[in-house]
Amino acid sequence: MIMIEEGQIKATVHASNGYTSLLAVRGPGELVGEMACLDGRPRSATVTASTAGLGTVISADRFLALLQGNAGLAMAVLRSVGARLRHSDTHRAGNGAHTARTRIASVLADLAHRYGVPALDAGPRARRVQVTQQDLAGASGTSRESVVRALKELERAGLVSRNRGVLLVQNPTRLNGWPSG
Repeated sequence: MIMIEEGQIKATVHASNGYTSLLAVRGPGELVGEMACLDGRPRSATVTASTAGLGTVISADRFLALLQGNAGLAMAVLRSVGARLRHSDTHRAGNGAHTARTRIASVLADLAHRYGVPALDAGPRARRVQVTQQDLAGASGTSRESVVRALKELERAGLVSRNRGVLLVQNPTRLNGWPSG
């Protein structure tokens, strides 16, 4: 298991047909691989660094001993796992109820809120998000082509601008429910 101290990682899963789905982005203070420690099963995702970073590796045995010896830590991990499950359920429920454009905008808004870097030079709510078009497609359950089309529309609407793999989101809140919201 890794406790992220600096930087960001992305967790992806690869389907047998070659499709890669972005499951999550994680940053400082978050854990990666704790589920495998808790249930003793192999890790379910591939984790790669999105940015330079620093993390602490904790063996499964040590992690479990820490949890057994510290009820507060165990509760914090349970709350974190519960929050992730709730977020995943909400995301999955939205995939069937919304258009591809709306799902793409929603994923981008979520990434901007949770992991975006403030871009005060671009506006009081602006945030920079480092994400690939393929990762946006995987996270939103759409194709890369759908992401390209949606990003062009978002640019025309003045909500997003692109610069070498970094998306500048002017106001993440305005992306939720787009294009109807």
